[in-house]
Amino acid sequence: MTRRPPARRRTTRRPSRRQSRQDAHIALGVVAIAVLGLVVMVVNWLIAHWWLLLVVAVLAVLGSIGWWQQRTQRAQWAKAQARALRYGLAQLDALSHRQFEYAIRDLMNRDGCTDAVQVGGQGDLGADVKATDPLGRRWVIQCKHRRHGDRGAAVGTPELQVLNGTGRPVHKADVVVMVTNGRITQPGRTFARQQRLHLVDRRLLGSWAAGSRPLWELLPALPPPRKSSQLS
Repeated sequence: MTRRPPARRRTTRRPSRRQSRQDAHIALGVVAIAVLGLVVMVVNWLIAHWWLLLVVAVLAVLGSIGWWQQRTQRAQWAKAQARALRYGLAQLDALSHRQFEYAIRDLMNRDGCTDAVQVGGQGDLGADVKATDPLGRRWVIQCKHRRHGDRGAAVGTPELQVLNGTGRPVHKADVVVMVTNGRITQPGRTFARQQRLHLVDRRLLGSWAAGSRPLWELLPALPPPRKSSQLS
């Protein structure tokens, strides 16, 4: 009995790499032709309907003008609101300490310090509000809010010593200010005068917050401007 030779497996011939590349090139060519044809059709359609482009352009211009006018009106309204900002002492007394800091920031912004910012919090190193006035002077303000106003604890020398130690050396301020809705002790006033610190006590705060004059017109002996006034 003779054995049959084993049957040969049929092998499927795989396409060569060259053939695969040719197929890919053909597919890309077909896609490119289709895209080019679509572009030509769109361009021809736009040329035939040129007036639609004109309408779209006019609508875009009108929309841009309307958006710009609304933005300008909102900015003008915000400035008008800022200029009209007023606080009574009773309103300031009713605020929390953090709200008091934001109120002082808003008053500085009202006066023209467009970069006024509230920075008070843990690790603030004695600065609660920072701002630059229109004459280029850098302000650092520490706020001391007293819930009971002038019946609360007076701001004394220790608080002013902290402010004096960081206002100029750390924060590089030109004007260093302590603002409170309460009282300031006489030793504290003496120390502030010696160290060229500016004090805004309850009386001065009431005049500033309820009036329209900027703070630098109410404080004496301020440093000279860093830049010339536009009115000079």
